[in-house]
Amino acid sequence: MGKPTGFLEIERHDRGYEKPEARTHHWHEFVKPLAKPEVEGQAARCMDCGIPFCHQGCPVNNMIPDWNNLVYRDQWQAASETLHSTNNFPEFTGRICPAPCEASCTLNIQETPVTIKTIECAIVDRAWDEGWLVPQTAPKKTGKRVAVVGSGPAGLACAQQLARAGHAVTLFEKNDRIGGLMRYGIPDFKMEKHLIDRRMVQMQAEGVEFRTSTEVGKAVAVKTLLAGYDALVMSGGAENPRDLEVTGRELPGVHYAMEFLVQQNKRDAGDAENVAAPTGTLSAKGKHVVVIGGGDTGSDCIGTSIRQGAASVTQLEIMPKPPEHENKNLTWPDWPLKLRTSSSQEEGCDRDWAVVTKRAVGNGKVEALECVRVEWVKDAQGRMGMQEVAGSEFQLKADLVLLAMGFMGPRKAGLVEDSGVALDPRSNVKANVVDYKTSESKVFSCGDMRRGQSLVVWAIREGRQAARAVDVFLMGSTTLPR
Repeated sequence: MGKPTGFLEIERHDRGYEKPEARTHHWHEFVKPLAKPEVEGQAARCMDCGIPFCHQGCPVNNMIPDWNNLVYRDQWQAASETLHSTNNFPEFTGRICPAPCEASCTLNIQETPVTIKTIECAIVDRAWDEGWLVPQTAPKKTGKRVAVVGSGPAGLACAQQLARAGHAVTLFEKNDRIGGLMRYGIPDFKMEKHLIDRRMVQMQAEGVEFRTSTEVGKAVAVKTLLAGYDALVMSGGAENPRDLEVTGRELPGVHYAMEFLVQQNKRDAGDAENVAAPTGTLSAKGKHVVVIGGGDTGSDCIGTSIRQGAASVTQLEIMPKPPEHENKNLTWPDWPLKLRTSSSQEEGCDRDWAVVTKRAVGNGKVEALECVRVEWVKDAQGRMGMQEVAGSEFQLKADLVLLAMGFMGPRKAGLVEDSGVALDPRSNVKANVVDYKTSESKVFSCGDMRRGQSLVVWAIREGRQAARAVDVFLMGSTTLPR
């Protein structure tokens, strides 16, 4: 334990934000890092609990009290080594993870958890600045070849671990750049993409070969890969968006969130506008935007719309408004259901709960949404269901409607259909978390493609564990951590 009285003497102090009136005029990250002495003080607040509940909140099994103690003692390089022993990409999680570890922190019982996410980000950012993160090349090659399909966090983690084990790894990505959803789904103001590029350089030096603009299942057949590689890992993510099945859905101006977010990320990357895109050029400038869906993707649509100059932004959520504070006695150390306001929502957005869209209306393009309020009640079996509130119908002006209602597993056309793998009842690729094997020989699966829509930390965890399983399959044993 770094400082036994740290949590009593030092107040929680987290990173701050650039003011909304400034940050909404650019696309760069706007989080203000803490100075080194402040980070060390925040690390001193860690209680080094006898049972570190933060561990159960962290899917990648970060040894949080250990690197908190090292930071407090000004042993930053050792802290980086400890952090990277369980997490390949702390600069990603330190920016876009919702930090379930902080919800599980013992100090969260009194609403003052250790600033774990901030400390994690400070460690890895300093490690890069100091030149501590160098390629970890395998001392000898195994002669085995592995194809990893999908370059999101699961695929990247899996590929890096396998390369470090000595295998020849080729990472296939259907898009023109590596990164998956982190590249084209996460706005630059939340995570700038040079962070991905920097890891790519490291991974290439470790032996990973990247093949972009190559869609497995279309441009390259799965059977072709299986003939040339000793194992195939499917880590293509959960890209099948939930649709809004209402009259008027086909009107121009109603789009999936990813159609909208990808375009802006390509602009930020310096790409020319693709005027021939099926959706046309999408912009919120001067428009009344309605975002349907209250999660992170919806929040990203809000921040992007505001930066594009939307006339107004409204976010609709089908679930009732959650309480501002959870009942700690019932929820801690689990992730609580409570009201959260993202940085994008703080920038200027009307939020409405327990609302269902009934119809999109317009003359040649969407002009409004017809909605109704609902209430959630239990039936005789105790199951929650929604009922429309009589007389609660209302209309929202809408020039641009963005559907951010989550994802329903992987896209089936292409990779999944061509591989012939079995699916689970939720339409995800069927594989367990012991060996990550699918129903097809030599084929493994991990990340959102296997577990369904989830968090970046779960993707990294599954990528690491799948790499270990593949190494065991190829070599009979492994030294890779689980």
